[in-house]
Amino acid sequence: MVSRGALALLALMAASCGAPSPSPSQSGPSGAASASAGTAVAPGRPYDAAALLTGMRESRRPGGVPDRLETVAVAEAISMLVWTWDGQPWDVLAIGGACGPGECTLDVAGSRQGAPGSDLYSFVVAGDGSVTLLTTDLHAYDPSLDATLDRAAQQAAGDALNGLTYIGARWLVPPDRGRYWLAYRSGGEEGSPGVDLLLDLASGEVVELRRV
Repeated sequence: MVSRGALALLALMAASCGAPSPSPSQSGPSGAASASAGTAVAPGRPYDAAALLTGMRESRRPGGVPDRLETVAVAEAISMLVWTWDGQPWDVLAIGGACGPGECTLDVAGSRQGAPGSDLYSFVVAGDGSVTLLTTDLHAYDPSLDATLDRAAQQAAGDALNGLTYIGARWLVPPDRGRYWLAYRSGGEEGSPGVDLLLDLASGEVVELRRV
């Protein structure tokens, strides 16, 4: 489940998408605009610790990022865990955080023009400064990939998708390169009954199928 803080961060990021980026660390070439489903792309980690530390210090989220999270150690740990679909920086980078008495949470989100959605990484930072990746929700991929994913899933899953409509996908960070969770719903909406399936695009196989 996405936290309230992460939802607020995504809303803030969406509002910023049409505005000029405030610093070089928050912008980069748009992989979604230049890459196509037929182009060989590979996920990568385009943000180093310095870029993420700048992003934390320049956070537009109300209240910003707590000072105890704005450290080189935390930024370095996050830089090893934040991937983008094609290894290119997002057009917009947004970072938010909050701290309680024992631990902190930190959300890193990114979007790019034309992508089906945004990428979101949620971390827990313990009192000793150790960083753990809690959840990901990744949708900033090339939109032309949707047709390829749907076609491959229809061929692999067959009757399991009868009467269902493809509504979107999320990509997975390495080591699950080339695998996507696809959502199919009977009413064409997220809350409708349907199927979620894990597709290995390279092999064209359905690795897992869940009825929801």
